[in-house]
Amino acid sequence: MKQIVAIVKPYRVQRVLDALKHAPLEVCEIREVKGYGRQKNYLDEYRGSEYSLAFLPKVEITLWVDDPRVEEVVRLIVENARTGRQGDGKIFVLPAEVIY
Repeated sequence: MKQIVAIVKPYRVQRVLDALKHAPLEVCEIREVKGYGRQKNYLDEYRGSEYSLAFLPKVEITLWVDDPRVEEVVRLIVENARTGRQGDGKIFVLPAEVIY
């Protein structure tokens, strides 16, 4: 079994979840997270003055999948989360051991 952690843009989450609706998942968790990568930060405006936000809003989707289905699930995430711009996010695949 593998744990897949995908960090995606908030407006792409529903699209990814719709694609995963029929995928063979054991468990799925979703969290709102903040962070930055190569993007670093962005400028925002509030009441006429600009300020810098150090952390960008993202959504973390954590899935547990049987080994033979990992590539299929990762492919679905990439196809539906990728915008082609900087800050699309990351996908991590980690080994997971089930202990009952």
